[in-house]
Amino acid sequence: MIAAMDWTQLWEIASAPDNVPIIIMLGLVAFYTWYAFKQAFANDRVAAELQADPVMQKTHHRKSLPFQQGWAERVHVWPYLLKIEFLAAIIVTAILIVWSVALDAPLEEPANPSLTMNPSKAPWYFLGLQEMLVYFDPWIAGVVLPTIIIIGLIVIPYVDVNPLGNGYYTYKQRKFAIWTFLFGFLVLWVFLVFIGTFIRGPGWLWFWPGEFWDHHRVVHEVNRDLHEILGITGQPAAGIFGGIVVGGYFAVGMGLFHVLFKKFAANAYRAMNIWQYLLVNSMFVMMMGLPVKMIARLVFRIKYVMVTPWFNV
Repeated sequence: MIAAMDWTQLWEIASAPDNVPIIIMLGLVAFYTWYAFKQAFANDRVAAELQADPVMQKTHHRKSLPFQQGWAERVHVWPYLLKIEFLAAIIVTAILIVWSVALDAPLEEPANPSLTMNPSKAPWYFLGLQEMLVYFDPWIAGVVLPTIIIIGLIVIPYVDVNPLGNGYYTYKQRKFAIWTFLFGFLVLWVFLVFIGTFIRGPGWLWFWPGEFWDHHRVVHEVNRDLHEILGITGQPAAGIFGGIVVGGYFAVGMGLFHVLFKKFAANAYRAMNIWQYLLVNSMFVMMMGLPVKMIARLVFRIKYVMVTPWFNV
């Protein structure tokens, strides 16, 4: 009986009109991640063949598929490209029509300030930010971290000194860039959306997939700041101690990144100037701060590491 109830709860969450796009997104992300790696490995094999065969280098480009004789010279937009785009437009239109007929739009009654939904969730594309509110102050989770993400995306063309991989997928030539992107996108964004959709239930409490969402559930959890665990009380001692811990995290993290980056991405390390390298190093350590803080909160019940009268980290 419990197992049936668990599966029913999971199906109700997954089949809700609000969550259907998330299910589709998860499937598409998994498929295209696999397909990108498949194409990258195929291109790497072609690159290895071209490196070993000078004659083949004159007639073959670096992409594995599609390839036809004469494509290195020119490819006509019609009918090759426009035919594919036209068929894609028809298929997408048909899918949207069936979707709109089969599923009712998740419209609700007008907003009522005296009646709040439980759980009250943001649109799916903001669930990652809403989940970050659990681990950081609102202004950090809602302003500082998104700003750092935007800045990081802006500076990529200025710090990416690897000329390879432009116009074709490759893995061997861009390992660091690929794994950094996958970790940032899949783990620190898509996974947070998944948590906010399927795991955060009433009261924004943690419910494992399939677990019944009990609206009357009470969880007795003790979340303490790091200085309280160590017996440090009062300001400015708590703030100074937290600042030392945060500074120590950056020192250790940037030092560890330096060792690993110099070892596994030696070519990129030698090509960067000091400002490019420091920017990449600091951005990477800040990115890793999110999973570190999540582990500290979920596993060790540490609410804040650094507490000051103005902000908390």
